[in-house]
Amino acid sequence: MKKLLSCAILLMFAVSALCAGTADARPLKLRLGHPMAPGNNVTLGYEKFAELVKQKSKGQITIQIFPNAQIGNDRVTTEAAQAGTLDLTSSSTPNMASFHPYYMALDLPYVTNPKNQQKLYDAIDNGELGKFYRELSRKIGLETLMFSEFGYRNFVSATHDIANVSDFKGFKVRTTDSPVEVDVAKALGMNPAPIAWGETYTAMQQGTVDGEGNTYSLLNDAKHTEVIKYATDTRHNYSMHLLMMNKKKWDSLTDEQRKILREAADEALKYQREISGPLEQKAYDAFVKAGIKMHHYTDAQFAELYKLTQPVRDKYNAQIPAELTKMIADTQK
Repeated sequence: MKKLLSCAILLMFAVSALCAGTADARPLKLRLGHPMAPGNNVTLGYEKFAELVKQKSKGQITIQIFPNAQIGNDRVTTEAAQAGTLDLTSSSTPNMASFHPYYMALDLPYVTNPKNQQKLYDAIDNGELGKFYRELSRKIGLETLMFSEFGYRNFVSATHDIANVSDFKGFKVRTTDSPVEVDVAKALGMNPAPIAWGETYTAMQQGTVDGEGNTYSLLNDAKHTEVIKYATDTRHNYSMHLLMMNKKKWDSLTDEQRKILREAADEALKYQREISGPLEQKAYDAFVKAGIKMHHYTDAQFAELYKLTQPVRDKYNAQIPAELTKMIADTQK
């Protein structure tokens, strides 16, 4: 039923897009579809974006948001944005790997460290790294407006304790479609199962998978704490959620409309990053309150994870331009 509803909404969008003309002085209504749950840091960032756009345009530009995969997951909304039947989409970098393999560079295990986060932000916002990814999105028919903070993923379990690295052997883990996530799981001895985000709660509840890897804040917002029993602070990969617009739609806008959208996106991104840390801590506290057994790996355990995942970095670095690998590595110095 949900898939039929999503298709019906997207069909309605397609008809609206065909009826719309080029940008002019008339009010502009844009539609944004994304998979994140209410109250999540990404969701709140987009709500702030829509609020700022309306304010800066004096109500001439409005953004209707469809969160929580109402009209489909990352892939569905991104394909719709490429086709022009949806104006704006948001997708995590792992899921963007199916649109272009270079998106997986940031998702490689342990290529970034939380202590160097500001350096990474600077390279994305004002440096060559952000320029590279903006140009990449244009090649697939999209214009990137925000590199939203998603955060570091941690492994959680609904079935058995994961206090040691060896506990991952034979662990059935939900992954995205990202080949990096699949190979990381295999490198740690897990059995990966690519499952859509909206189906993950049920998959854990029914025992289809033992667990998953995600940020504490997203898991808490989506109420996965109801089925999670164990969690380990692995921080095995970092991701962003990219806010992107159909490129032809973007090009059809006036200079003033593009200026408003850019300014609103920049301000909303600053806000979104500021609230992300506190929301992750709030989610961690909710995990503890829910009785979930929390583990923090030692330096020796992190070193073991790094060693086990080295073949994954080697494999994909060979497929990624050396300049991109270097740009990311430079943020960690």
